[in-house]
Amino acid sequence: MEEWKEYKLKEICQKITDGSHSSPKAQCEGYPMFSVKDMLEYGFDYSKCKYISLEDFLSLKQNDCIPQKGDILVAKDGSYLKQIFVCKETKDEGILSSIAIFRPNKLVDSYFLCYLLKSPEVFNYITNNCVSGSALPRIVLKDFKEVTLKVPSRKTQEGIVSILKSLDDKIELNRRINDNLEQQAQALFKSWFVDFEPFRDGEFVDSELGMIPKCLKIKKVSEINHILETGRRPKGGVSEINSGIPSVGAEHVKGIGKYDYSKTKYISEDYASSLKTGKVNGYELLIYKDGGKPGFFIPNFSIFGEGYPFEKCYLNEHVFKLDFGKKGFNAFCYFYFQTDYVMNYLNAQGGKAAIPGINRQDIENILIFTPDNEIVIKFSEYVLPLIKQILFNCKESRNLAELRDTLLPRLMSGELKVNEIETKL
Repeated sequence: MEEWKEYKLKEICQKITDGSHSSPKAQCEGYPMFSVKDMLEYGFDYSKCKYISLEDFLSLKQNDCIPQKGDILVAKDGSYLKQIFVCKETKDEGILSSIAIFRPNKLVDSYFLCYLLKSPEVFNYITNNCVSGSALPRIVLKDFKEVTLKVPSRKTQEGIVSILKSLDDKIELNRRINDNLEQQAQALFKSWFVDFEPFRDGEFVDSELGMIPKCLKIKKVSEINHILETGRRPKGGVSEINSGIPSVGAEHVKGIGKYDYSKTKYISEDYASSLKTGKVNGYELLIYKDGGKPGFFIPNFSIFGEGYPFEKCYLNEHVFKLDFGKKGFNAFCYFYFQTDYVMNYLNAQGGKAAIPGINRQDIENILIFTPDNEIVIKFSEYVLPLIKQILFNCKESRNLAELRDTLLPRLMSGELKVNEIETKL
């Protein structure tokens, strides 16, 4: 039986540090600058990151605040260790001090160390021994460096990585496929319903939506047969309920396939059976109803279905469910509600209240292309299979993540051997 040797983290890393402790001035373009808020499961979110000048970038580079290929990047501040991933390539981009950099030496594989740091035993130890602060928890690197880890031979490390990474690679592939499918749908929607390319040679008329093709009919949501409702949670909250039926809140309405399982809350079976509204049947348009900073409201939307994120779940009082009774038209609405007209309108309406949010009337006053428009029907038929595939991919990725998370602690403790897993898989 192979012996796993014990090392302190500082003994298997040639570098343990964090990013820049000074925040360079942000600008509209230049070199990406990431904080912990920009970290995703497998990399950075470029959609909201800041950019810095060449001068500031070179200063960061001189101070070694530029991640290199093979570095392990760890969310150091706030939701410590919630996000951790291996840097796949060296790029011209900097990081702030809310992100830690671990650069392994030859004793350990980068991906193995990443998985080891994600294992429950190590995570719990770091949580209890290497974190300071309550309002803003923060990993103390000098304590982190002293953490003792058990490490097998490089051959065993590589075998463990091959199993866990194969699951992560498939999850990442599904994510990229889903991004591509949604981009395809967005591009077609823009061509047909923003640029109106199919109607380029036809007659246009002025409307509350601006200049639109004369042949396209529009109505308010209130004038089209629909269901618009929210759910609710029991008085006293659900913080003490650890299992039951998932209860979806506004924090989960962030786009298709963007559900964060770590934030799931539950209601009891009995309470769920008493609810007359708020059940998610699949393919309804879910709308972020309220929340955010005073005077500032950012609309968000999602669609669930095909068993993702759950076979059965209910909404709480902070999410609207809009259902026109047609899956394809609901899918059309997912893209339509992201147009400038709807986003600006909901942003203005939602920002008026002390607690930002929108109400039923705000939704029902929205003008929309009616479901009987021939081109709306055509788009709905095109987009529905794409949405369905996205949801299927999300469900598969969830199953793969559960398998990975089951195998991870057992592989990292030596309880399971690589050859045993390979035989079963």
